[in-house]
Amino acid sequence: MNRDEAKQRLMIYRPETADAADPQVAEALALAGSDAELSQWLAEHCARQNSLREKFRQISVPDGLMEQIVSEQAAQQRMSINPRRFTQIAGVTAVVVTMLLLGLFWLTRGNQADDTLAIFKKQMASYALRIYAMDLQTADAGQVRDYFKQHQSPADYTLSGPLQHAILTGCAIEGWHSTKVSMICFSTGKQLAPGTQGDLWLFIADQASVKNAPPDSTPQFSQVNRLATATWAQDGKVYLLGTTADESVLRKFL
Repeated sequence: MNRDEAKQRLMIYRPETADAADPQVAEALALAGSDAELSQWLAEHCARQNSLREKFRQISVPDGLMEQIVSEQAAQQRMSINPRRFTQIAGVTAVVVTMLLLGLFWLTRGNQADDTLAIFKKQMASYALRIYAMDLQTADAGQVRDYFKQHQSPADYTLSGPLQHAILTGCAIEGWHSTKVSMICFSTGKQLAPGTQGDLWLFIADQASVKNAPPDSTPQFSQVNRLATATWAQDGKVYLLGTTADESVLRKFL
């Protein structure tokens, strides 16, 4: 399977669903774990899918829609539909379809121009939760910082005391629009599932690249997909720390 074939199969992939159990999708996901370009494409695809899902959830159902559908169904059982009733049903259907299309329009528009903190967090969470290969596997913090410097990714970051003593497993460089994001992988110390390389991730990006970034070093907590996250800013950098454990575990590393 080449990169283009993998993209075709992954176009139908929806994160956090049973899609990953499909053999063809699983094969494409495995390829994404070893192909940096495909991995970035997959992360952007997952971010769009998650945003689309959220937009659809925000679309409110028109008042009385359910009652009208039920009443129309009952009427059909009693008599054949007449042109006037058909027009009413068609009108309701048109409203629903229009709302869905508007949601898709705003999603597309947002992906092109709205690089807010919320989208940043969703995209970084998708990087952490996907099947991926670290660019560098090491327990040496100096090697991680040197790797970032060599590849022009944020390297002048500050780690909290607990993170300095956390179990380091490696690092990777991810994309965010036209900039690079440094991703450091840790383990919280609990037993990991086979093939899992970590359960605690720190992302560092230039603060100017993330609109609505936190104003200071006070962590802001939120749940993003399956990650408990904390976000803060310091010395021109925005930090996102996430874990698949709960928030109480996350706080131990701040």
